[in-house]
Amino acid sequence: MKLSRPVTKQPPETIVALIDVVFFLLVFFMLIGRMDATAPFEVTPPTAGTGADMPSGGITVSVSATGAFAVDGISVDEANLDGEIAVQLERSPELLVRLNAHRATELRHVLPLVSRIEALGAQQVVLVVTPETTPPVR
Repeated sequence: MKLSRPVTKQPPETIVALIDVVFFLLVFFMLIGRMDATAPFEVTPPTAGTGADMPSGGITVSVSATGAFAVDGISVDEANLDGEIAVQLERSPELLVRLNAHRATELRHVLPLVSRIEALGAQQVVLVVTPETTPPVR
């Protein structure tokens, strides 16, 4: 009598080991890789001077939420804004210029104004900010 062995099936190959390897590689590359673009030189961000007293003297340029301008509390249209600031800077070239913009003012009104003030010869432009008293809602 001849006995035959039952045919044993090969167990299917599991991919559990492969998944472990993929996760190890993922973690490895996340730890050694850079997740953000960095500059080719050292960049130190500015430090906010909240809580410090505002420097005295100088002029204050205000920008409303709608983009209207004022110099030292007097409304000025955009066409005459550069002239008003230039007159003040001619009297005193080292004059401090405070830029006080409403919190709802769009950035397109504020950033070009900083460049314009610097182009007129201002050596110091200070942005007026109000420190938050409560954490922002996310």
